[in-house]
Amino acid sequence: MVVFAGQGDARRSLELLWRKHVAARPGGPGPKPGLSVDAIVAAAVALADAEGMGALSMRAVGERLGRTAMALYTYVPGKSELVDLMYDHTLTELRDDHDLSAGWRPALLSLGRELWEFHLRHPWLLQVSYARPVLGPGEFRLQQLVLRVLFATGLPGSRVRWVVGALLNTVRGSVQIAAESRQLSRETGLSEEDWWYARAAVLGELVPDLVERYPLVGQLGSEQLPPTGGGSYLEREARQSLEAGLDLLLDGIETAIAREG
Repeated sequence: MVVFAGQGDARRSLELLWRKHVAARPGGPGPKPGLSVDAIVAAAVALADAEGMGALSMRAVGERLGRTAMALYTYVPGKSELVDLMYDHTLTELRDDHDLSAGWRPALLSLGRELWEFHLRHPWLLQVSYARPVLGPGEFRLQQLVLRVLFATGLPGSRVRWVVGALLNTVRGSVQIAAESRQLSRETGLSEEDWWYARAAVLGELVPDLVERYPLVGQLGSEQLPPTGGGSYLEREARQSLEAGLDLLLDGIETAIAREG
C-alpha cells in the first residue's frame, strides 16, 4: 500500500500545514470549541501507529475523538490533507541538536540511528511516498537538521543534495524490513523463527542438494555473522544492514571529501 502525499487542495493543505487558516469567531459560524486541527492530527497519528495506515479514515479518527466524520471536515477537508498533516507533524519529533563536537561522522551515524527508531515508532510513514513533498514546517525542519550535519562535511551543496537522498534511502530500505517483520508476526500469529523452522525442514527434504546447486548462496550463508540485538532474527539482521549501509555511506563521504580537497 502506497499513499501519495501532497494530493489534497494545494491552498487548503498549505494553510493547514502552516496553521494559516482563519479561526472561527466566538458565537459565529465555523468550528465549535473542543476540537482542533492539532487534536485531529494527534488522534490520526495514534490510530495509524496502533492499527496501520489501512485503518485510517475520517470516520475512524472521529470515533477516537467521540465525534462524527462530518465534524472533522469542518477542520480538515479530507483524508488527503490529513495524511499531509500527520506526516509533517511526526517529523517534529526528530532532534535538531546532534553533537558535532566530535566531527560530522559520529553525528551522522547518530542521526541515521535516530531515523531508524523514528520509523519503527511510526511504521505507517514507510507507506507515505517521498515522490512529492508536503512542503510543511516539519519537512523543512527535517531538511534543515540533516543539512546541518552534512554541511559540516565541507562538501559543496551539489554533493550534499545527493547524500541526503542516500541517507534517507539507506535508513528507509533497512527499517522497512524490520517494520514488516513486526507486522507479519502480529497479523499471522506465527513468529519468524517458527516460520523458518517449518520451511527449512521441508526445503531440506525436497532439495537436499540446494547448496550444490547454489554454491554462492551457500557460501554467503556460511560466512554470515549471527545478528545481534533485540527483536526478531529478521529485525536484528535489518539493523545490521543499517549499520553496514551507514558505514559504507560514511566511507563514501570521506572519499568524496578527500577528492574535493
